[in-house]
Amino acid sequence: MTGGTGALGALTARHLVARGSRDLLLLSRGGPDAPGAGELLSELRAAGAHAEVVACDITDAEALAEAVRGRRITSVFHVAGVLDDGVATTLTPDRVRTVLAAKATAARLLHELLPDVEEFVLYSSVSAALGTPGQGNYAAANAYLDALARHRHTRGLPALSLAWGPWDVGAGMTGALTDADRERAARSGLPLTTAGTGTALLDAAMAGADPAVLPGAVDVTGFTGREEVPHLLRGLVRGPRRAAASPAGEVSFAGRLRALPAGERALMVLERVRAEAAAVLGFPTADAVEKDRPFKELGFDSLTAVELRNRLGAVTGVRLPATLVFDHPTPEALAERLGAELVPPEPGAADALTAGLDALEASPDALSPGERSRLRVRLSALLARWADDQAGQDPDGTEDQDADLAAATEEDIFALIDSELESP
Repeated sequence: MTGGTGALGALTARHLVARGSRDLLLLSRGGPDAPGAGELLSELRAAGAHAEVVACDITDAEALAEAVRGRRITSVFHVAGVLDDGVATTLTPDRVRTVLAAKATAARLLHELLPDVEEFVLYSSVSAALGTPGQGNYAAANAYLDALARHRHTRGLPALSLAWGPWDVGAGMTGALTDADRERAARSGLPLTTAGTGTALLDAAMAGADPAVLPGAVDVTGFTGREEVPHLLRGLVRGPRRAAASPAGEVSFAGRLRALPAGERALMVLERVRAEAAAVLGFPTADAVEKDRPFKELGFDSLTAVELRNRLGAVTGVRLPATLVFDHPTPEALAERLGAELVPPEPGAADALTAGLDALEASPDALSPGERSRLRVRLSALLARWADDQAGQDPDGTEDQDADLAAATEEDIFALIDSELESP
């Protein structure tokens, strides 16, 4: 068993011994020095098994061959895995390679090194079947396990790949879990798998004939309304819901935001982001969510990132990407993005005039010859006046006029043009 001293490996080892296995070789990076390894060995031996823990780099072909040399291996359980989450643009070749090695490279080596085993069980992940934002490398690594199991199956070799969801085992990749974590997982559509349920599902899957299965409960209501519904669930889950119109007399969040003075809008969006983030993490108030602290440091992972995206999408009615929290890593950065979506900057006077000129250039025949002549005279006079003003103006004055123009409304600009051109 690879990953034999981890939380999931130890759980599986205990279950196999309870089921009758009597000779276990547990491989892990730490070997006998791994946390809890001594206690696990004592427990397995007390249950009547001969168990041994060996330190081994399972991604190294020679080291793995040495670890199994001279032993009669009848069953393989590949439980080991490494996480290194991040959006695709941040995944360097080294980050991808590390995650792939622990899952895919090790699985290939086991497949080549032990061709005659009676059982070949791979612990894959639901991320490969349903997709998990921020886990592209981990999803790819586990997709390899699923494909390897099918490949072995077509060749008549024993194989079973189990696409596990998150486990409630108190340690390991999921870490120590709180009640808020469990509630959040349930809302996500992937309730945590308990030790008892997981081992029962393992037995059921091993008794079946399918080479790749997804053991565990999937609550499709947790996927309802998402912008991206996993392909596997599209026949079971309703498509994305668009934000419903606010009830009569109720103003939407975007409406309330637009009604505020421009200087107060950013704070309103930021406070809402902090409040939703606090709710996702189970904090009683938003005070613990500092505006400039990275979401990762606050405790966000791929699962909580998706929930925050869903909550903000429901509040604002804005279609948001699954990578929202990864792309905007602090509450302040995320609030800035939302604010721009909800209240796009209004075009200035210069933008409006430029748009008018663009329209004239695109449709020169829209004006009659007489209108074009009058417009040409007015524009020529205006350009001449601006040239005279520019020639007699110091640099500071230029900046002041630029600021005045930027602050002027469309009516101000056109009134200025009329007054300048119609004066004697």
